[in-house]
Amino acid sequence: MSETVRLLCYWIGLVLLTAATVSVAGGISPPWPQLCVTALAVAKAWLIIDGFMELRHAPRAWRALLLAWPVAMAAGVLLALRQAGY
Repeated sequence: MSETVRLLCYWIGLVLLTAATVSVAGGISPPWPQLCVTALAVAKAWLIIDGFMELRHAPRAWRALLLAWPVAMAAGVLLALRQAGY
């Protein structure tokens, strides 16, 4: 697969995940929108890290560090929402 086609596939994936985020955010009763939107955001971060930043071939420590960051932020956001009563 050429580089252009691969990047186009990643871009289409990001567009589809964004459309899914918008549709989920408007139609489900809490707490599911928060969980779904956060999971979709983590999936988008994974696509950006592995696809556009091309860290899928990087040393494992760098890749693990950058993939752990969105997961940690998502957990923090969900915890803050839970503490706030949402």
